[in-house]
Amino acid sequence: MAIYKRLDTVDDKRRYELLSPVTLEPIGELNCCSKEEVEEAVNKARKAQKDWALRNIKERLQFIHNMIDEVLGNQDEIIETVMRETGKPEAEAMSMEVYASVDSLAFYSKRASKFLKPQKIKLHGPMRFLKKAHLIYKPRGVIAVITPWNGPFILSLNPAIQALLGGNAVIIKPSEVTPFSAKLVETLFLKAGLPKYLVQVLLGDGQTGEELVNSKIDKVSFTGSIKTGKKIAQICGSRLIPYTLELGGNDAMLVCSDADIDKAVDGALIGSCMNTGQYCCGTERIYVHQKIYDEFLNKVIEKAKTLKQSGQSDSDIGATFWDKQLEIIEDHVNDAIEKGANLHLGGRRNSNLKGLFYEPTVLSNVNHEMKIMNEETFGPVVCIQEVTDDDEAIRLANDSRYGLNGNVWTKDKKKGLRIASYMETGAASVNDMAMSYGINEVPFGGVKNSGIGFVNGKEGLRGYCHAMPIIMERFSKGPISSYPYRKQDIENMRGFLSLMKNKYLRKFLG
Repeated sequence: MAIYKRLDTVDDKRRYELLSPVTLEPIGELNCCSKEEVEEAVNKARKAQKDWALRNIKERLQFIHNMIDEVLGNQDEIIETVMRETGKPEAEAMSMEVYASVDSLAFYSKRASKFLKPQKIKLHGPMRFLKKAHLIYKPRGVIAVITPWNGPFILSLNPAIQALLGGNAVIIKPSEVTPFSAKLVETLFLKAGLPKYLVQVLLGDGQTGEELVNSKIDKVSFTGSIKTGKKIAQICGSRLIPYTLELGGNDAMLVCSDADIDKAVDGALIGSCMNTGQYCCGTERIYVHQKIYDEFLNKVIEKAKTLKQSGQSDSDIGATFWDKQLEIIEDHVNDAIEKGANLHLGGRRNSNLKGLFYEPTVLSNVNHEMKIMNEETFGPVVCIQEVTDDDEAIRLANDSRYGLNGNVWTKDKKKGLRIASYMETGAASVNDMAMSYGINEVPFGGVKNSGIGFVNGKEGLRGYCHAMPIIMERFSKGPISSYPYRKQDIENMRGFLSLMKNKYLRKFLG
């Protein structure tokens, strides 16, 4: 049963009825913005951004501080809205949507001034005696943020914070599956006193998103599927505007022979099943050393049996957010079983619950001939494969078209760091599930088919700006070069090049 249904068009607008993934009962209607409304929103954003760009960083930060107060004061509404649209347990709605949002707001409110402060750049060679360089960070203009359904509030808010602090206006187009959680971002920013049209949330479907990307925006920040990401890349490439793409993953977990087995079991379950397995850095493949394989597998099975799944707020495993994703999970699990995987637990919809619930599932004897080890499943499924040694685990982990994140489990920290560095991923963790998105100090991004560019951290914030060098004269000598060319100029350059034969001077002047 689809959780959003197409309704009759009214006033040439596409309309959908939204259903709860927990109860399958209606929770609201979505009226898609028209192409004209998209263009109007961009024009309003453009006008508002001109004034916003003139404000200094201290003035911009005041609204971020105000937003912290609004998120804290409205946390119950945020949690309730997210749970209604997604079926997340309360603990995950709190940690992923509210706690992470406040943490991000606080992080950038403290550090944005430093990250965006104009810099003086030291020059090298003879140029150091003639010129000096300044680097300033200028706003790009209007940023389009297109967000998915698995983290509807935080994944809308977090890029908006960074873009705003960079002096931009933001237009967010959320998933049609979870529109109301994202709409709260606009509502709360207005409550925080942010000038109108600096943050706008346009509700709509895929066509709305395409119309936004084709409008006169200046950058796109996209989180979603490879297929849509490639379309966005083509459009942005044709318009020569920058973009970042976060396109999901098929993350590997490597469990070494010296791992703390109990901790690794906890990491396997939370990494595979948190958010019902529906997050881009979810653990989808687990490679376990043969010396501890049997013990690890048995402990995973026993602990997985204790996980509570219900439509209540205190559940461990919530609903699958989208009916189409549930079909993918079923297809991947069935394909694995047909090709020889051992099913120890789950492997089916929860028939005791009305909504879109898939039971926590444990599979072993999996291999790379199966969809579940090659494609993004996005479900509460633990897939465990035995390996002979660490080298085989690394080889299999890197045998993927994805490269977002990964994790390594060992008591030897140096060994963990070394193995993690061999993983062909955007980031990795040692002795914990994927953590990099929640660590604001570091950039987040993927390699291979997992994306292009970075979000978060200093690099992510600066990515919403144009880094503009300004070169100035050190002394009033005029241009370094001028007409007519003289033979003496050539001899001077030859003289400098001869100095570079001396290794000490080469190091000094380089």
